[in-house]
Amino acid sequence: MMMGIGVPALLIWLVAMWRRAGQYEGKMHRIPMLIIVVAAFFGYSVLTNVAVDKRIISTYFGNIAFAYQDYGLPYCFSASLFNTGISEPNDYNKDTIEKITDNREMTESTSDNGVRPNVLFVQLESFFDPIEYEDLQMSEDPIPNLRKMFENYSSGYFKVPSVGAGTANTEFEVLTGMNLRYFGPGEYPYKTYSKKHPTESAATALASLGYGTHALHDNTGNFYSRANVFNNMGFDTFTSKEFMNVLQTTENGWAKDEILTHHIMEAMDTTKQEDFVFTVSVQGHGNYPETQVIENPKIKVEGIEDEALKNKWEYYVNQVYEMDQFVGDLIKAVEERNEPSVVVFYGDHLPTMGLKAEDLKSRYLYNTNYVIWDNIGLQKHDKNIPAYQLMSEVLNRLDIHSGTVFNYHQQRKGTKNYLSDLELLQYDILYGKQYVYNGKAPITEGHMVMGIRNVSLSSIVPQLNSGYSLYGENFTKYSRVYVNGEKQKSSFLNNTRINLSETELKDGDVIQVGQVGSSDTIFRMSDKYTYQNGQLVKQEGTATDKSKSWVDQDYDVN
Repeated sequence: MMMGIGVPALLIWLVAMWRRAGQYEGKMHRIPMLIIVVAAFFGYSVLTNVAVDKRIISTYFGNIAFAYQDYGLPYCFSASLFNTGISEPNDYNKDTIEKITDNREMTESTSDNGVRPNVLFVQLESFFDPIEYEDLQMSEDPIPNLRKMFENYSSGYFKVPSVGAGTANTEFEVLTGMNLRYFGPGEYPYKTYSKKHPTESAATALASLGYGTHALHDNTGNFYSRANVFNNMGFDTFTSKEFMNVLQTTENGWAKDEILTHHIMEAMDTTKQEDFVFTVSVQGHGNYPETQVIENPKIKVEGIEDEALKNKWEYYVNQVYEMDQFVGDLIKAVEERNEPSVVVFYGDHLPTMGLKAEDLKSRYLYNTNYVIWDNIGLQKHDKNIPAYQLMSEVLNRLDIHSGTVFNYHQQRKGTKNYLSDLELLQYDILYGKQYVYNGKAPITEGHMVMGIRNVSLSSIVPQLNSGYSLYGENFTKYSRVYVNGEKQKSSFLNNTRINLSETELKDGDVIQVGQVGSSDTIFRMSDKYTYQNGQLVKQEGTATDKSKSWVDQDYDVN
């Protein structure tokens, strides 16, 4: 976002200065000036490399905003703009990749366990155990459900690649097993690579064993380009906010996570086989208000002198409490299904509170918390783990060996050249010649469907003065009505009714309802209905084709 604002602003300023400046009439010394410019660029490059070598500046940004403050605009801007992707490592060739992957055996999928459980991963927005902040005093424990899990199931610190922001980068490491350290400073692979390219992931790894794969998020589908990314990662379905009727929001407008439980169960109900469900919550998202906005907070906060900061923490802690209630409700819902299941909860990064390492018990800003709940009798084994190893750890404990990078972690973690060979493998998969696949990549195109339920129409009723009331099922605030391909002005009333106050219909008009995201992205369309003599006649088979990727649909709208 900073680049998106900064670059145009810089260009506008330069043009303005050029237009205001008078024309120089003296002798132009082009060659000396060219030499000076070249020398300046050369000097900047040399000084930058020296600063990196001396660790004065870093090639890794855990928080791009903090990096701009620490290292300045020129370095951060140029590094973020030009240094993306993974540079080709030394010794990159076919023989090296074959050696690293045991002649490509790491691409194979096996499962030694007779019982394959459902696997649920839940990424809790800005979550960490508030007790980890040593100055914070709370009237009661804000996470009783998670606390009990920490005591009875495998848990520990969760090392994430970001601080205070960067949700998508933690997400990327968990879903791919790849280490962000090898990418450009401040880079989001969701934006630079996975948005446009098929990417092997936990979804493809578990799908190869017959799992249904689902993603859910109670924010919009285009946020962090997730609709494109999840499609390119091989998910079967993605239920975003556009397919939810969010009734409860936080005081600063984020959806409350309680809505996720129903939709997770619904996604699992769509398949007969085992499911992999990846859920991204949003309730804990900042910015945190500096004034008291919760009238009767469940949990009171003390120990912080600054009133504005105290209010921010009190707001945050109460959101964490409600997130913990969601955790408890989800576990109860999973238990009631009476199916073998594993549920992993973790925080994506610390909240944006200006925390310092010395404020935390772990003395480390990149630590959040995780826990692995199960109903299949997994032995409790507490350990600290980085985000890029979490999926392989869980799958290994389930005797599931699938996914190239996950298999690599399971076989090579702790061995000689583990990290340098991981960099080689990541480069080969994403930017190299994909020697590891030998022409048989696990995903070449997406097939994901947005949402679970179809919108259907039942009737249309003329309003008293003008317009119509459209009745049906599964409407949301993001439902938009199209007549003959043209979007109508409409108002959402509830999940069964939409009003069309300015629409005029005639026999033969075609009505369709779509779930629409930002930038008028149509995620899913209902069947077409022909208006005839005040009735709706359904045209079967004209809705979104579930056999295709949602990005391949042609909806014939303006």
